[in-house]
Amino acid sequence: MFAAPPERVAEVFAVLPEALHRTGEPSEWAFGKANPAMHSFLEGPCIERSGVLLVSDIPFGRIFRVTMTGAFETIAEYDGEPNGLAIHRDGTVRIADHRNGVMCLDPTTGEVTPVLRRLRREGFKGLNDAIFDLEGNLYFTDQGQTGMQDPTGRIYRMRPDGHVDLLVDTIPSPNGMALSPDGRILYVAVTRANQVWRVPLHSDGSTSKVNVFLNLSGGSTGPDGLAVDADGNLLVCQCGLGTVWMVSALGEPILRIRSGAGLDVTAACFGGQENRTLFITEAETGSILSIELPTPGATLFSHLPQERVLP
Repeated sequence: MFAAPPERVAEVFAVLPEALHRTGEPSEWAFGKANPAMHSFLEGPCIERSGVLLVSDIPFGRIFRVTMTGAFETIAEYDGEPNGLAIHRDGTVRIADHRNGVMCLDPTTGEVTPVLRRLRREGFKGLNDAIFDLEGNLYFTDQGQTGMQDPTGRIYRMRPDGHVDLLVDTIPSPNGMALSPDGRILYVAVTRANQVWRVPLHSDGSTSKVNVFLNLSGGSTGPDGLAVDADGNLLVCQCGLGTVWMVSALGEPILRIRSGAGLDVTAACFGGQENRTLFITEAETGSILSIELPTPGATLFSHLPQERVLP
């Protein structure tokens, strides 16, 4: 439908050191994966207010802090399967945990506590990603093992007062998410359909006329993590193809970013100087890639002025 866009390569920024590999340790989460003996599976990159990177390791229940010199530090290890990470403006981190639901990490102490294990006595299928909007609403995807054979994946929104809304419940494998800079559109990676959906967010909190924003092809899985820049361009990590696509708000391809390591690009976030560096997790090799882009990332809830914490 479109001419091939220009290409660039994201170079390796950091690699999980062998001392932190868990080779040979079994993980129930690895069911159905091509390499069930994986030593890690990096996901969920996000940038703390200080500029330091956080990433998750799903099968082994770990959260790492990665400095801008590429050094890894384990800040939490617990009995869970942490996937997407979303930082609150108070500095705490919400975890979309595949096994345990929504969890909260205190990055100072490493303590992980439950926020929402189940909803109205029903357990989740298996959470995948989480993202805050600028009002402090937390969106999270419930993916589990859904796919084209079972299009029942869900998107939820948890309001700051704790009320939870079900937005969509007919998705074949909802994965990563990103919000348009004005907060009116939620983009959702629908992995097993190889699509990205566009979910309008209305002022009354509802949604309607959800549509397919982007159709992809190729790769062994499909689109995974998403990010948005300040101009509204969407970055789409296509896991299994070793590519991050940049498309405009109209859905036109602008740039293809190829992986400088393996093919399993899982998620991305902006950070670095002037918020123009795109950091990309690559799970096959346990690497974090980086590339400088001309437009900074969109403003995140985590970087708004901190709210006053009552004693």
